[in-house]
Amino acid sequence: MIKPYGAGQLMPLYVADEKERGTLLNEAENLPALEVSSAVAANAVMLGGGYFTPLAGFMDRQDALHVAREMHTANGLFWPVPVLNLTDSSAVKPGGRISLRDPGTPGTPVLAIQDVERVEALSDEDIEIITRNVYGTTDQTHPGISAFTSLGRTLVSGPVRVLNHSYFELDFPETFRTAEQIRREIAGRGWKKVIAFQTRNPMHRAHEELCKIARDAVSADGVLIHMLLGKLKPGDIPASVRDAAIRKMVELYFPPNSVMVTGYGFDMLYAGPREAVLHAIFRQNAGCTHLIVGRDHAGVGDFYGAFDAQAIFEEQVPEGVLEIEIFKADHTAYSKKLDQVVMMRDVSDHQEDDFVLLSGTRVREMLLAGEPLPPEFARPEVGKILMDHYQAG
Repeated sequence: MIKPYGAGQLMPLYVADEKERGTLLNEAENLPALEVSSAVAANAVMLGGGYFTPLAGFMDRQDALHVAREMHTANGLFWPVPVLNLTDSSAVKPGGRISLRDPGTPGTPVLAIQDVERVEALSDEDIEIITRNVYGTTDQTHPGISAFTSLGRTLVSGPVRVLNHSYFELDFPETFRTAEQIRREIAGRGWKKVIAFQTRNPMHRAHEELCKIARDAVSADGVLIHMLLGKLKPGDIPASVRDAAIRKMVELYFPPNSVMVTGYGFDMLYAGPREAVLHAIFRQNAGCTHLIVGRDHAGVGDFYGAFDAQAIFEEQVPEGVLEIEIFKADHTAYSKKLDQVVMMRDVSDHQEDDFVLLSGTRVREMLLAGEPLPPEFARPEVGKILMDHYQAG
């Protein structure tokens, strides 16, 4: 199986030993507590699940600025996005241990214990450097930037021991999986070559066929549909609805033992190219050999070019750093001429009117009006799940 990124073996920071975890939970009750943001909790969950291998905890200011500017830590580890514990609290002091409390679970239980190595203030200039380099803009209308700049300016760095997986394991027991669990399942299925599909949206015909096209192109044994289960921007489809729609599509339209439907606990950054590289690291750590990177991968609005998230792998990712390979996908849509879903780059004789294309706005309008989506655009069973959601709302 493909090696984890930057390490000989996966490095999940979740304390799997029940006795040790119990001891740490008891200790946490007497430690100073810090209630973290949803974004910081998600970072802890990803550290716990091994997706952030080989990181040992939250970055300090030096590493954060190095990663933002140069895409590597101060000691030279290639990494695309700072992994931070930012807070607006002034109570945390360096040199001790604190319990990180989970805002997403009733009762704000202990999520992790952190050794506090440094407590540093980020300046306006630091924030500007991080946002401009990671997000490619400082525009506050960018949902990733507005979320990031709301976290606070106090940076708490140091290693963590993760004690649970937040609400993801409870709310999505059939779907949430750590990188370690995915690796075990891939091995159990006997798959050698696995292509991953990242999604934060329901999957329509174009997404379904893209997975099949990519699978066949790289001769993969299976597809990992890996959906984000954390926070999105307002108006996006909730994770529970996406999960149901994707599972129905896989059940009816893919061969048995050809797809794994899983999810991970992370808040969307909408960081476009930088986030695409982070997605590649996630999937390599989860045991995938290939990742589909499509049009405006991890983008939002008009902040990124259509294929910037593909170009970054050639222009800014050093050769040989990642073992996972990128499948570069074009926009896919149903061709009226050919009566099938195609990648647009493969049909140079087509005009826009030759495709079945619906904007997200038009899809929402149709579903709210109780109007079925065209079968060329969405499988009817998927469309019904989405319509039920909109009609109930």
